[in-house]
Amino acid sequence: MTPTFTVPVSLDERSYEITIRTGLLEKLGRELKQRAVKGKVAVVTDRQVARHYLRTVSETIKKHGIEPVPIILAPGERSKTLKTVESVLDILARHRFERSSMLLAVGGGVVGDIAGFSASIYQRGIPYIQVPTTLVAQVDSSVGGKTGVDHRLGKNLIGSFYQPRAVWIDPLVLRTLPRREWVAGLAEVIKYGIIADKSFFSYLHRHVPDLLKQVPKVVTTVVKRSCELKAEVVSTDERESDRRRILNYGHTIGHALEALGGYHSLVHGEAVGIGLVQEADLASFQGLCSHEVVEDIRCIVKNVGLTDRMPRWAPSKVWQAMLHDKKVTGGQVIGVWPSRIGEVRIAPLAKPIFDQWYAASHPR
Repeated sequence: MTPTFTVPVSLDERSYEITIRTGLLEKLGRELKQRAVKGKVAVVTDRQVARHYLRTVSETIKKHGIEPVPIILAPGERSKTLKTVESVLDILARHRFERSSMLLAVGGGVVGDIAGFSASIYQRGIPYIQVPTTLVAQVDSSVGGKTGVDHRLGKNLIGSFYQPRAVWIDPLVLRTLPRREWVAGLAEVIKYGIIADKSFFSYLHRHVPDLLKQVPKVVTTVVKRSCELKAEVVSTDERESDRRRILNYGHTIGHALEALGGYHSLVHGEAVGIGLVQEADLASFQGLCSHEVVEDIRCIVKNVGLTDRMPRWAPSKVWQAMLHDKKVTGGQVIGVWPSRIGEVRIAPLAKPIFDQWYAASHPR
C-alpha cells in the first residue's frame, strides 16, 4: 500500500492538513467527493502543467460527478499581475461560481499565488486547495497562505494572507519538472536546514547525489521534512509578525536579484540560492557568524548545481531593489542572518554596512 503522510498546519479555525502521497493526483476526484464538493470546480493551472496533467485532473474530477472549469495561465513570474487575476475573476463570474464553490491551484508557486489571491477576493473569499507541482511549491509556497502578485517596483507587493482548505502533494509529478526547475527548488529545501534544523542540513549534504537523481525515498523525505518545518513556523506566526520572518532567509538579496533581472534572467530558486550564500557572507562580515558557516552553505549550494555568485549589478541598484521588498519595515531593510547552521537571527541592515560589504566582497 502506498504510504500517506500528513502534516498539520495548526491555525485554530483556519487549520488544515498537508497530505503527501504518491499517485495522489489521479485521485483528486475522490478526495473532492470525500469533502462533499459538488457542482463546478475551477482548475487554475498554466500551459506547461496543463500539457502534462490537465487531462488527468479533469478526468478524475468528472469521474466523481464534478464539472472541471479549466483556467489556463501563461507560465512564469511575469504572469503574476493584477491583469492575470482579473482574467481569473472574469472566468469565475462568467461561470457563476458561488461563495461555496471550490478552486484548485494545480501548478507551481506562480499558479498558487494567483489562484489563492483570486480565491481570497472573489465574493470576499471562496475555498481553494493547493495542488503544487514544483519542488518550490511543494516545500514552500503552497503552505502558509501567502497569496499575491508582483508590482513593477517589487515582488509580491500586492496580496493577502488566505489559507487553503488543504494542500495535496504528489511527489510523482516532480518527475516532469525541467532540470533547471528541480535544481532551483533545492535552494528552498537547503534554506530549511540553515534556519531551523542542523540534522536536516547534514542529511541534505549526505544525499546530494540522491537529490540530483531524484531518488523517490529521498525526495519524499525532503518534501515531508520541509513541510513540517514550514508548518511549525507558520503555526506560531501566521502573518509574519515575528518568527515567520526567518523563512525570508536568502530572499532579501534573492528577491532584489529577481526584480533587477526582470523576473526572467533568474528563476526564483536560483536567486534564492545566491541569496543564501551572499546573506551568510554579509552576516559573517557583520561578525554574526563564522566564515566556516558561510563555506558550509556555499559548498552545498554549489554541489547541487546552483551558483553562489552575484550578477554584476551596481550596489546602489541592489540596495534600491531591496528597499522595495515587502520585508522593509520603517524604511529599514530587515535581514535574516545565520548564527550557525540551524539557527538564525533577525536584524536590520544599514546601508553603510551593505556598501562596505559589497565593496570588500565584490571588487570591480
